[in-house]
Amino acid sequence: MADEGGTATEYAVVPVAEAETPTESKVDLEGSQQQTAEELVAKAIVPVKKEFLRPPPIRPCDRKDEDLERKSNSSSSNVLKEKKSKRQLKRERKQEQKSPLNLCPEVAKTGDVSSCRYNNKCRFSHDLEAFKAQKPDDLEGDCPFLSSEGPCPFGLACRFSGTHKDSFAGGISNPVRRSSEVNGLNKDFQKLLWKNKMKFPKADAQLKLLGLLGPAKSELKKLENKEEGNQALSNGCHATGENGCREAASPSVYDTVDASGNNEHVEGTSVADEIEDDSLVNNEGGPLKKAKSLNEECSSFTEVNNGGNHFGQDPGHISAQIEEASSTDNFAVRTDIYVNSHQRERKLIDFRGKLYLAPLTTVGNLPFRRLCKVLGADVTCGEMAMCTNLLQGQASEWALVRRHSAEDLFGVQICGSYPDTVARTVELIQQECAVDFIDINMGCPIDIVVNRGAGSFLLTKPTRMKGIIQAASGTVDTPITVKVRTAYFEGRNRVDSIVADIGDWGASAVTIHGRSRQQRYSKLADWDYIYQCARRAPKTLQVLGNGDIFSYLDWNKHQSDCPELTSCMIARGALIKPWLFTEIKEQRHWDISSGERLDILKNYAKFGLEHWGSDSKGVETTRHFLLEWLSYTCRYVPVGLLDVIPQCLNWRPPSYFGRNDLETLMASDSAADWIKISEMLLGKVPAGFTFAPKHKSNAYDRAENG
Repeated sequence: MADEGGTATEYAVVPVAEAETPTESKVDLEGSQQQTAEELVAKAIVPVKKEFLRPPPIRPCDRKDEDLERKSNSSSSNVLKEKKSKRQLKRERKQEQKSPLNLCPEVAKTGDVSSCRYNNKCRFSHDLEAFKAQKPDDLEGDCPFLSSEGPCPFGLACRFSGTHKDSFAGGISNPVRRSSEVNGLNKDFQKLLWKNKMKFPKADAQLKLLGLLGPAKSELKKLENKEEGNQALSNGCHATGENGCREAASPSVYDTVDASGNNEHVEGTSVADEIEDDSLVNNEGGPLKKAKSLNEECSSFTEVNNGGNHFGQDPGHISAQIEEASSTDNFAVRTDIYVNSHQRERKLIDFRGKLYLAPLTTVGNLPFRRLCKVLGADVTCGEMAMCTNLLQGQASEWALVRRHSAEDLFGVQICGSYPDTVARTVELIQQECAVDFIDINMGCPIDIVVNRGAGSFLLTKPTRMKGIIQAASGTVDTPITVKVRTAYFEGRNRVDSIVADIGDWGASAVTIHGRSRQQRYSKLADWDYIYQCARRAPKTLQVLGNGDIFSYLDWNKHQSDCPELTSCMIARGALIKPWLFTEIKEQRHWDISSGERLDILKNYAKFGLEHWGSDSKGVETTRHFLLEWLSYTCRYVPVGLLDVIPQCLNWRPPSYFGRNDLETLMASDSAADWIKISEMLLGKVPAGFTFAPKHKSNAYDRAENG
């Protein structure tokens, strides 16, 4: 806990505020008191009332001594940031395991050394006395699991063990605590994924129907390589194959061949489209022909008048037919029965007028989503999970799809490069998880994702987008939604040309972030373009807008300017002030006090301890994600301090005083001050503690981003 007397707490911290502050640094403007509110707004600076502004900073010539002191401090902190070898890290992990503080979970629950079935072979410590001697002091407050049924799952290791009731002492005799979270990863299921023994009959059936399974994959790769070379050599084309240009040099060279062997150009499509179109490759990798669309296939079957299954068969009989068909030669034909039955049985989801919390990397974890639900969010979505990692059974990736019982309308977001991985992932999620919709990310700008051919890179490959959406929507009856950006490259918007197709491919909704991948967050979102896409979309496709919503006025404006817009997604605005959902529902500007903000942080800490655990490891994990979140909340300027209301998301806050010490502390962009706030909630940081934020909210345009 922070010292009541205000004395400095000793801990080590990476000097983020000087080098790697994730938010835009507080603006220190000399003579800002003389500038009008209009002039500050024109410069995208928050117009804070003059009586709260800090005085101008000391000139560099008067800070020689301070510079020397800062250099000496930074040089000493370099020791903490020294990069360690893998061997050294492994040695430290082994030493940590042998530490008495690394008590066996079973022993901690029961207080009985003999309760561990591994005995001497256990990799954890069984020395209870040594653990009690070295265990840190309990934190203030009650155990977060006191109100739940059953004992605290961390027993003696809990940092609030002093508040445990007598019934918590013996874990075996007490009832099992019921978890309020679902979508956990079963160990047996994980082992099947590790050994690559999991079967995907539904996904394989759909991929077979679309010609995206088996030998066709190698043929598709050849066509993609040929297309890229053709794009680079195309005459009169000002762009290369990297920017999504699909203009071909010579149509006669790339004419397709139908089943009879005759050269025939498919009517209604460009030659380059045919080269990129996955459906031109047949199931056997032989002669190329254009496959029927799912709508054409559906129309070739008769439907029972009462809305039942094809041919009057029940679902169980159809499933039996699919299993039988999988072992026959006419597998591609027989699976049409299964695939098309899902087209009529697809579940519906209505986003109209609902407050949608965007999937947010790192900060959009389960405790944060719970907090936003309390503050008024209607729809929540898990953090983006990579399909390949889910299929490999990585526990850290499966943790991203966990759901709390309070999330009554919940979806998961996945990201993949090819139709087969996405189709198998959605089948896996529908089989093992409880979700209301599955969102496919086709707009992520992060380099590591784009370099894998996923995220916003797919905007340069519309035919692959088509294959992914068709494969996913045809595999499961869970609604499939898509999230995109306006384009990959700035000034080359293309979503308006495919928004109608996205609905035809099987998506229930599409969210459009009003920026390109190259732009990142350096400019305001283009809502006029979002409106244009919403007006072009068919009525069956729900269109949601995303970008720069920071007040209820922003929300109202977008809803009134474009009635065709289904709803809006809220992302960074919720990171900076999660009570934005309350403001929208109550239609007011909430001049929230520092005490109320601290209560919100307390709730987050409680939710975090329930999710990550109340032992030392869980406390520090909660602290880490709390600090990540605080790196965004410092950008908020209270309503009572503003000359112009409301604050806009792109305005940079100047250096200012709050109305009390706590509000001033919350306005700091220094990592050291964020740690002080965390100590108010989670106790003192451990010795040698360091923190450097993972993300930067002001991602400027760089050369490697195009």
